[in-house]
Amino acid sequence: MSTTGTINTTVSANIATITFGHPAGNSFPSAQLKALTEAFTLLGNNPDVSIIILQSEGEKAFCAGASFDELLKINTFEAGTEFFSGFANVINAMRTCPKLIVGRIQGKAVGGGVGLAAACDYCFATDAAAIKLSEFTIGIGPFVIAPAVERKMGKAALAELTLGADQWKDAQWAQNKGLYANTFSTLSELDTALETFTTKLASYNPEALSAMKKVLWEGTENWDTLLADRAKISGGLVLSDFTKEALQQFK
Repeated sequence: MSTTGTINTTVSANIATITFGHPAGNSFPSAQLKALTEAFTLLGNNPDVSIIILQSEGEKAFCAGASFDELLKINTFEAGTEFFSGFANVINAMRTCPKLIVGRIQGKAVGGGVGLAAACDYCFATDAAAIKLSEFTIGIGPFVIAPAVERKMGKAALAELTLGADQWKDAQWAQNKGLYANTFSTLSELDTALETFTTKLASYNPEALSAMKKVLWEGTENWDTLLADRAKISGGLVLSDFTKEALQQFK
């Protein structure tokens, strides 16, 4: 795995697979967020792709969210807004991508990682795929990803995750709230089910799949503006004394 993170894409039998990786818990620096956004855009325009699988490297963490190393370096409002716009751009790329996106959530997801799972159209997970929105603990909030989490899980679940910022919610809780469609006790069981599901889905009429994608995301047409505004909130908060002091603990 690269020390700076990787985004790899493969296409086989009308199914594309995007695999992201980073040594720090599959977290995301801004360059990698940009690369992921571009990957969804390219695959969305690829006529040979009907379904996209989103997964991360390794067998442990799915995604630890934002890169703390990069958060520590932010020292202007513009830089903070630009960084959090990276997550906004990824979510909007997933939202507007005409191909259905299936998430493979093999391990824990924190912050932006929960947002990525929520922006998938369907998710398979293992029992190890606990989730947490820990942003309050470092003085910011899950403002950019909140619309995606609320759309998938409801405002009550969003509040429970956000306000219980130091608490993990297990995979069964996440499934009950609608984040995961199915959970499995082992990774091999997940992968078998994922292959069966995506192979069948890719055999359907691509035009019908694309039309259904639009239906699933009805009512989110304002997200280009909404998520950009939310990025400004986080971009300001990351400069607060509280956040600066909290982030120092991760140096």
